[in-house]
Amino acid sequence: MFTYIHEFQKELNLPVIRMCNALDVSETGYYKWKRTRNRPKAWQLLLVKIHEIIDEYPDNDNYGIERVMLGLKQRGIKNNSRSTVIRAMRKGNLLHKSRRSPNGLTKADKKANRPENIIKRDFSATKPDEKWLTDITEIPCSDGKLYVAPILDCFGGEIISLSMDSHMKKDLCIDAIKEAYKSRNPGNGVIIHSDAGSQYTSEKYKDTLGRFRAIQSMSDVGKCYDNSRMESFFATLKKEKIYKINTLKLKREEVKKIVWRYVMIYYNRQRINTMNKEGFPPSIYRNMTTDKQAVA
Repeated sequence: MFTYIHEFQKELNLPVIRMCNALDVSETGYYKWKRTRNRPKAWQLLLVKIHEIIDEYPDNDNYGIERVMLGLKQRGIKNNSRSTVIRAMRKGNLLHKSRRSPNGLTKADKKANRPENIIKRDFSATKPDEKWLTDITEIPCSDGKLYVAPILDCFGGEIISLSMDSHMKKDLCIDAIKEAYKSRNPGNGVIIHSDAGSQYTSEKYKDTLGRFRAIQSMSDVGKCYDNSRMESFFATLKKEKIYKINTLKLKREEVKKIVWRYVMIYYNRQRINTMNKEGFPPSIYRNMTTDKQAVA
């Protein structure tokens, strides 16, 4: 109504008060609207800040509500309720739908002597290198499948190592373990959890853990949620990066580089992580924690 009055008042040569009365709206309300109509609204100002967060890194366009709220908090923009952020993101078409559906790749060796499940879905850790998770996922490429076996530290969610190859044999998993120990040198007693795939029940894999004095933990057969935090990482990798590119048109070596850059640079060092205090990226969170412990 106010827009109509503003556009046609001069054309009709009628007093504003008369048009307001005829349209049953407040004259005071009209003049208030006229004074403020060109001012940006609060949600628009908030949306500008949200776009700044998303534009900071190319892969930030995957950010959902929680990471955006943490990003705002990190920039000192507080006192925005969850519903306010949702409203701004909805108006900016920034809300995403989840497409996660755990689907195990490795197959259990039913005859193998399996270790017990020590972790029992408790993925918390009080310090780095207390609990590690591992598993295998596959990515289709133009020259065949690329198999990816990461090691995830439950403290902060950092990916310590990435083993990638054209096969999913036990050596893929062993290489991931060796690379993780080379990177961290954590000492004895790290709990390393996996599913019950034949790679992880093989004698060669067990011998490798034994040489590093690691403690093996294993999911029950067919229980993908026993390693759900690892599955969650795979879902994030695929939703935020792999599903956005046509890997069937790329060779394995090209996809390897894409995965490595996303995980070791963006995911570990730049991406807001909702599992960590203040949303710090995994590597930053670990460094901050170890620095505080060193000072203490």
